[in-house]
Amino acid sequence: MAHWHIGVIGGSGLYTAHALEMAQQINVASAFGDPSAPVTTGLIEGVRFTFLPRHGEGHRLAPSDINYRANIDVLKRCGVTDVLALSAIGSLREEMAPGDFVAVDQLIDRTEGRARSFFTPGIVAHVGLADPMCPRLSGYAAAAAEETGARVHRGGCYIAIEGPQFSTRAESRLYRQWGADVIGMTAMPEARLAREAELPYALLAMVTDFDSWKEDGAAVEVSAILEVMRQNVERARATLVRLAGSLPAVREPSPIDRVLDQAFVTPPEQWDRRAAARLDAVAGRFVLPASLR
Repeated sequence: MAHWHIGVIGGSGLYTAHALEMAQQINVASAFGDPSAPVTTGLIEGVRFTFLPRHGEGHRLAPSDINYRANIDVLKRCGVTDVLALSAIGSLREEMAPGDFVAVDQLIDRTEGRARSFFTPGIVAHVGLADPMCPRLSGYAAAAAEETGARVHRGGCYIAIEGPQFSTRAESRLYRQWGADVIGMTAMPEARLAREAELPYALLAMVTDFDSWKEDGAAVEVSAILEVMRQNVERARATLVRLAGSLPAVREPSPIDRVLDQAFVTPPEQWDRRAAARLDAVAGRFVLPASLR
């Protein structure tokens, strides 16, 4: 019988509540360098959750300094089946107001210079990313947030920018013209890498501000963002408890579980051994049998 094991990438304050039973903090090494922090794993309503603070303990990592590959690799090594990302976002739409939650369903990537793939020279693979979010996990997460009383928008296009500066007013207005609904700095390449690791990924994001597109709006300030986040951290924790209680007892397979089946272009007999060795978690069902030949 397949069990759920939810990996949560978000702020370290999310798992400090008493809801996490049998909690353990564990240092997990990655073949792709250092992850943001040790993971904390435990049970909520009998479901295994493993938490990884994206920005490190004490929020010491800027978006561009996060080792996204190591973070996803570590969650895969922990046996996670699905990944729920929690993050703060700016709104590009009047109807998505501060304090609202958005179950993101599409992404535009404007980041630069970040490692975007596990498949480095020596092994080439291409996975589909037309629909980057897992609709099943997104639906469960959105419903759980709604049960806490949150206003939830089911669907929204997230544009990922490099940062760490916020957008200019001209950029913010341009992104609205492109069809983006919300803006952030961390969903990419996180979602790309989760897909390559065959991990269904959902992003439940909290609106903290209206970015800078409004004619009469104030500029984005960190202090205001942190205040909205502080006001909603309990709701985010409660959402995880509701999510755990709503998951079916048996996790049915997802198509994302096997996206690598048709992804490899490089024949296994021509794989670079060092590149393959680093994929022992991400693509272990392909790499480990090959290592035995």
